[in-house]
Amino acid sequence: MPEISTFYGLIILMNFKDHSPPHFHVWYGEYKAIVTIKDGIVKGEMPQRALKMIFDWLELHTDELLEDWELAQKGDPLKRIDPLK
Repeated sequence: MPEISTFYGLIILMNFKDHSPPHFHVWYGEYKAIVTIKDGIVKGEMPQRALKMIFDWLELHTDELLEDWELAQKGDPLKRIDPLK
């Protein structure tokens, strides 16, 4: 699963040819979650502080995430996305 961004201990990943809806995976220590790109629905467990950072980052990079999703569906290399600063 390719890593597309890392910040504050959060690792953002996206699978190739993964199931819909468009989403990304987040790892943070022992926590793992899946976040849908368009509506921010979270499956899994993540500390509240980490979720705030994930949602802030998602808001800034929604278009880039959707672009990476399309690349992943075709099996093309994904683009890195800037971390939350």
